[in-house]
Amino acid sequence: MKKPAFSRLHTIRILLSLLLTLPLLLNALDMLQLGFVARLENYAYDRRLQLTTPDRLYANRDRPIVIVDIDEKSLQEQGHWPWPRNKLAHLVDLLFDRYKIDALGFDIVFAEPDESSGIKILEQLAQGPLRENAAYNNALAKVRPGLDYDQVLADSLKDRRVALGFSFHHEEEQVAKVGSLPPPPPLQTKGAFEPRHIGAPVATGFTANLPQLQTNSMAAGFFDLSSLQDPDGLIRRVPLLQLYDGELYETLGLALARLALREPTIKPDYQGDEKSALTMEYIKLGKHIIPVDGDVGALVPYRGRQGRFAYVSASDVLQGKASPEILRGAIVLVGTTAAGLNDLRNTPTQENYPGVEVHANLVAGIVDGGIKAPLPTAYIFEFCSLLVVGLLLTFALPALTPVWATLLSLVVVACVLGFNLSWWLFADQALPVASVLWLAAILYTFHMPYGYLIESRGKRLLSGLFGQYVPPELVDEMAKDPGAYSLAGESRELTVLFSDVRGFTTISEGLDPTQLTELMNEFLTPMTQVIHQHRGTIDKYMGDAIMAFWGAPLHDAQHARHALLAALDMVARLESLQDRFKSKGWPPIRIGVGLNSGEMTVGNMGSKFRLAYTVMGDAVNLGSRLEGLTKEYGVQIIVSEFTRAAVPDFAFRELDCVRVKGKARPVGIYEPIGPAEQCAAGLLAEIALHDAALLVYRAQDWPLAAEKFRQLQGLDPQRYLYEMYGKRIAYFQDHPPDADWDGAFTFTTK
Repeated sequence: MKKPAFSRLHTIRILLSLLLTLPLLLNALDMLQLGFVARLENYAYDRRLQLTTPDRLYANRDRPIVIVDIDEKSLQEQGHWPWPRNKLAHLVDLLFDRYKIDALGFDIVFAEPDESSGIKILEQLAQGPLRENAAYNNALAKVRPGLDYDQVLADSLKDRRVALGFSFHHEEEQVAKVGSLPPPPPLQTKGAFEPRHIGAPVATGFTANLPQLQTNSMAAGFFDLSSLQDPDGLIRRVPLLQLYDGELYETLGLALARLALREPTIKPDYQGDEKSALTMEYIKLGKHIIPVDGDVGALVPYRGRQGRFAYVSASDVLQGKASPEILRGAIVLVGTTAAGLNDLRNTPTQENYPGVEVHANLVAGIVDGGIKAPLPTAYIFEFCSLLVVGLLLTFALPALTPVWATLLSLVVVACVLGFNLSWWLFADQALPVASVLWLAAILYTFHMPYGYLIESRGKRLLSGLFGQYVPPELVDEMAKDPGAYSLAGESRELTVLFSDVRGFTTISEGLDPTQLTELMNEFLTPMTQVIHQHRGTIDKYMGDAIMAFWGAPLHDAQHARHALLAALDMVARLESLQDRFKSKGWPPIRIGVGLNSGEMTVGNMGSKFRLAYTVMGDAVNLGSRLEGLTKEYGVQIIVSEFTRAAVPDFAFRELDCVRVKGKARPVGIYEPIGPAEQCAAGLLAEIALHDAALLVYRAQDWPLAAEKFRQLQGLDPQRYLYEMYGKRIAYFQDHPPDADWDGAFTFTTK
């Protein structure tokens, strides 16, 4: 038997869907590099960040973070950059002594000596023309400390929680150090950690601060942000640690957070074991946990566009105009937003974003614990998500209508987004999502046009071929595998039905053409609906007659049962129409129905001028003859012994064994009663008595047969069948059949 479930077209769609899913699965396992997936993931990360950033000023009063900005106003009021170091020393003194800040970080490197005081020229004079001038030398000795601006700044840094910034280089041409300055003090020296367990970037050179400045500051942190910059130029993560010359250095944000939290040391936390590659997963700063990725990079927890942190102009601080409430107890970063000083970066929240505010976001994330954690096993999660969504949509979409396919796809996308955003908001983890959404989109995009263009084309073709014969529901079912159906002739086991209106000639004579047309439409429409409801194929209408068959073009293992149920429903439906017909002044209508099952030839037959999808063969002819016999036996439905055998759970009343015109072999004919389990006991007893009467009748025991049929007529006086057998037995008593009589009654007319 042919399985109608998943058709060949569905199988093709499933295979193509799996092929679309496979590259994404391989990409998740890092066995294939799909650059567009990484770009989509970055885009999805940016959208989540933008959707969830608070649209307000970041103001954590426990640990306020303030940016002292060397802005355009400061350059106009205090002079062009670089400022003299004594001015910066005054800035530091004011911040700590007057404004009572907690910790200070400089997003600036002081790599060259400040000679703006003129002390170098004064010392040259002291060693030259004025070498013998005691008064000059005494005066110089008195003012020299105040003119050594580098030392003035160094003195202002001493014993204060200040982190200076410096930069690392990573290109080979930048290996040379600036001048002869030593590197800043490392966070951890050689031997204090296992270098092979640190996945941090390795620097090739550096630009450091003057030794006296670095010596007097409590910490130093690199402020270069581009070592983990993404290919699209956006800074989404920054390295918390970098390696140089085998020693470990921290970023400015981490250094400043350590000072503010009073945590002098860090403790890396690894995943894996010594037998496999260890990967740093967290950096512990006391009770604060900072999640990092394999490059020891942290996702910058951007609060939004520029200005989410309080900005105070450096000029206002120097002039004492800044608000003490904003700065008191704050973690302060000194940096610049002035365009000419080139510290603007591209970030997910804004282009030309101040680099100093990137550090401020990182410090806030460390202090508040708001840094999103990259899932260490993200590739497993991504692979499983792709597998589940891919298999679900691969097998579901081909079986669904466009509307349901769209709803399912939307539900899948909503569930993926909802789960991902929930994890982002409540678990502070950035799970991969773009590849799963992309897969859902391409599978939906693939299946919808395929369904409309390919399968709809096949369905339209089938509708053109079979739409006039079979109901739309069967055309939909056939459309799942249109290649399995054709109009070519073939031999099949089918069931054919013929129905005819009793006394149609008399009925038609009593109606005018308009009334007759309306009557036939009112009659044929519900009869056709019944046939379609039971999966039948309309062969043709022949005036008042209907010819239909079951089992083609759609294979139907239950063709005999469906045809029998249709015949019973046709009789019942017609009975329900009688009142309607009567109300219109039409005569009552009765039909006779004949059913036969057997081998038939089915296909498109006719001439080159006109073709019809029909059935032919001896089994078809027998069905037509059985319909004609309903008048002879006074019943509305007659089925052959072949149809009866195909529906063994039904109760039947055997009518006779007949030899129809044109057939030499006799055939048993039956009247269907209904499902045996639903028949009343009295009715089943009557059928059993009838069967016994037929046995006596065929044994030619005429007196006993006559007696039994009289008993049956007493049970059901209205049944013409028993009266007919009484007359036939009376005839045989006077005219006995031949000695070789086989019990069959021969009809010589159609």
